Amino acid sequence: MTPPPAAGNLPLPRWAYVPGESEKSSADYETLGQITVLVPPRFGGYVPARHPALRYGLTLNDRGYFWESQEILEAVWAAAPQGGRERILLRACILIATANLRLRMQKPHVTVRLFGEALGELEALGLRSTGGDGFADGFPVAALAAIVRAKLAQPQLGKADGVAFAAAGRT
Repeated sequence: MTPPPAAGNLPLPRWAYVPGESEKSSADYETLGQITVLVPPRFGGYVPARHPALRYGLTLNDRGYFWESQEILEAVWAAAPQGGRERILLRACILIATANLRLRMQKPHVTVRLFGEALGELEALGLRSTGGDGFADGFPVAALAAIVRAKLAQPQLGKADGVAFAAAGRT
């Protein structure tokens, strides 16, 4: 069996799907399908930080493909070990991608709620022990929480106020 390709070699969707601006059938399911097949039915013990589908989902968010990001991250989340730290962090990342999408859709009140839920997940994760090779073990959770906290402190959020995972300093 050949190893899965790195996230940098995977094709980006041809366009970003935004609910309400285009029909759901116009989402680039073909490209997303190439990535979701990389996700195993279950990860054993933890989600590897360098898994190509995980990294691709994070990259999609940072490049403005928010709906697509949440789709990929949800597939990884579903395969993550039950009760694991990765599930908590993935849920926070999914909430952030969804909040970013709502910002693009000009729904700032929903965005604030979603950022608040994501912050709650990140804070819960910070209370759990670390020490492994999983996604949650090397991710700069505190830095991401600080970015989300700063967004929530703003009096008003606009389209440009989305959260990028790379801003937290992930490698």
